[in-house]
Amino acid sequence: MRMPENKGSELIKDNSGNTTKHENSAVITSALPYANGEIHLGHIASTYLPADIFTRFLRLDGTKAFHICATDDFGTPILIRAEKEKKTPSEYVDFWNRRDYEDFKSLGISFDFFSKTSSRENIEFVQYVFKKLYENGHIYEQNVIQFFCTFDNKFLPDRYVVGKCPYCGAENQYSDLCEKCGRVPEKILDPKCAICGREPIKQESKHYFFRLSAFSDRLKRWLSENQNLQPDVKNYVINWINEGLQDWDITRDLSWGVPVPMPDAAEKVFYGWFDNHLCYISSLVKFIEDRGGDGKRFWNQSRVYHFIGKDIVYHHYLFLPAMRMGINEEFKLPDYIPTRGHLMLQNQKISKSRNWYIGLMEFTSTFNPDYLRFYIASITSYTQTDLNFDWDSFYERINNELIANIGNFVNRALSFTHKAFTGRVPEPAGSAELTADDRASIQEIEKAPQEVGLLLSQNELDKALKRILQFTTHFNQYFQKKEPWSNKTTANTTLYIAVNAVRTTAIMLEPFLPFSSEKVWSQLGLSGSVHEQQWNSACELRVPAGHALGKVEPIFRKIERAEIEKQKAKLGKRE
Repeated sequence: MRMPENKGSELIKDNSGNTTKHENSAVITSALPYANGEIHLGHIASTYLPADIFTRFLRLDGTKAFHICATDDFGTPILIRAEKEKKTPSEYVDFWNRRDYEDFKSLGISFDFFSKTSSRENIEFVQYVFKKLYENGHIYEQNVIQFFCTFDNKFLPDRYVVGKCPYCGAENQYSDLCEKCGRVPEKILDPKCAICGREPIKQESKHYFFRLSAFSDRLKRWLSENQNLQPDVKNYVINWINEGLQDWDITRDLSWGVPVPMPDAAEKVFYGWFDNHLCYISSLVKFIEDRGGDGKRFWNQSRVYHFIGKDIVYHHYLFLPAMRMGINEEFKLPDYIPTRGHLMLQNQKISKSRNWYIGLMEFTSTFNPDYLRFYIASITSYTQTDLNFDWDSFYERINNELIANIGNFVNRALSFTHKAFTGRVPEPAGSAELTADDRASIQEIEKAPQEVGLLLSQNELDKALKRILQFTTHFNQYFQKKEPWSNKTTANTTLYIAVNAVRTTAIMLEPFLPFSSEKVWSQLGLSGSVHEQQWNSACELRVPAGHALGKVEPIFRKIERAEIEKQKAKLGKRE
């Protein structure tokens, strides 16, 4: 399933039909959502929204940037849910692939390609990588003692088994990941069958292992040399390596997954964390090659960003690079792995089982989706610190920052131009007649996009948004000080500068507020769309004197306190 192509899509080949070089290109991936339920606010904060904001900025800044994602279709959670709903796994994941795409779309998340790990191209690529790792001596066979449920008559890999984490002591954790400490348990304590709750027995089964331990030195060297990775994340990953990496069991006794391409591996599939991140590559390659380009070359000549939450650091900083090293880096390692913390809801952990969550589609059908984008971006730092969605804080930030600051400036500048100059941008005074305030405001237009752009390029989303708020604060104060409604002799210059500042605001806001920035662009009466503009043009006064504005009306609607109280009362009470 594809979103509409961004403006760089047609540039994969040059005019002669030859594949071009891609020095100014980027591949952005978001961690794959499990195809087993609706997208909620907890999903978007650390990964999808930051990746979308960043990708939108890169596109404006002239980079051929492609945002790639897919649903993670395999693994025991999918199989359990499909069994409970009496559907085939394929039917189940097809439904959630379509639903997840629509959920993301409702928030303006713009994927260039949204695929599936169960796609033919991904299955073939996973099997290719396994064969290469096997040929290179990085795979071996070993009999393992595995949990087996005599009641359900099946082996119990991964999430079919729950128990106590041996590292932090957290109860009711899956055997393949402790969601509290983020580590992969070597041996879960007090195991129980996730289906029936009974204690399983142990039974022997032959599995394939990846020699993760053999990559310790190379992983440490890569972590140490890559200065683009967050230092705090690198440090504790290096500590994990120093404690000793365990070889990784990459196969499971299941009926649903990527089949292991070995003659004696009937009824065995790959562990989900072996195949899912390979879908980043297989999806990008398909996307590029469907357009006549060289997918592998594009990947290797682009900057590669993997956006993730902190709960999957182990997989992306260890498994993922080691596997690419194991196939002799046919596909380059990531340049950046932007990692952020989890989202809490009213200072409590989000939990679908306790109905303590907010569905994304539920939110975007109630409020302007840009309200959520603005609020999440304003609280999302480039750290692993957990965030908190608070309804009262949301109410305050939207009404007092987005509406009273940004919305107020845009509306007063454009509406007053309509009122005083019949909707046409007035002719400004000559350079010699500009006041100190005029000159300072023009300088603000010239420098703010550069500063915001630098922060966005560094993934400092909250700081970039704060700088935009400083920009509109400056122009609210400029407008108030110049009083164009009473100072007729300077009103022309004031409004000419203010209208141009609105254009600058629209471009800077596009990565954050794509729906609202298009409305501003339309009210400015400018041709094309705001997402088609060049970022650096925001530094210029491009709206000429005499230009006719479009229809002007308030961009935002104030949120009423009663709406917030209604939303707070719904938490935990969903049927």
